[in-house]
Amino acid sequence: MTEKQHITIKGVKEGLLFLLDDACEFDELLRELKYKLEKSHHQVLTGPLIHIHIRLGKRTISEEQTAQLRAIIRERGNLLVQSIEAEQLETACAAQEQPGLRIISGVVRSGQTLRHDGHLLLTGDVNPGGTISCSGDIYVLGALRGVAHAGDEGGELAIIAAALMRPTQLRIGDVISRPSDEWVSEDAAMEFAYLSDGRMQVDKISQLHRMRKEPIVFKGV
Repeated sequence: MTEKQHITIKGVKEGLLFLLDDACEFDELLRELKYKLEKSHHQVLTGPLIHIHIRLGKRTISEEQTAQLRAIIRERGNLLVQSIEAEQLETACAAQEQPGLRIISGVVRSGQTLRHDGHLLLTGDVNPGGTISCSGDIYVLGALRGVAHAGDEGGELAIIAAALMRPTQLRIGDVISRPSDEWVSEDAAMEFAYLSDGRMQVDKISQLHRMRKEPIVFKGV
């Protein structure tokens, strides 16, 4: 192992906290994790069941990388991964095409919150337990399975659009959506939620022009 340490292990009330460096290569993290677990296995990582909490810093990882982390830790029979969390997403901005519009690529995972002042376009999914909010419109070019709050500063003209609308909760301004099971639709078309007379409604994205004479233009998307 090199002198540079990318993983810090701390004892906490709930078990062990693994703090992962978010600046190094992921493969390097995996190698160091294997080394630390093998070195410590006959010291503190034996005996009763120990709950492991992993903190990723500002790193965003894929489902495959998450599975790799779990697999390495699972090799130690008494270690159980309780949580894998990253810090609140901030400026993982792929491009900003016009004032007030942010385009972000990635996945908002359970426990994460993505917040922006203005309109927001996410090219990825919002997983259950994840939250996305902004003061303007929300467009999710993926599956929306978590919580979305558009117009979070009181903007009742905002909309929430998703390629796959399966939210646990939608909110526009101060209006909260109907129960999540009512959003299940057999239609594969992209849909958007909006307010009409103070009530949440949903329609195909092709009907947005009826509400917006000057729709947002996503250049290069």
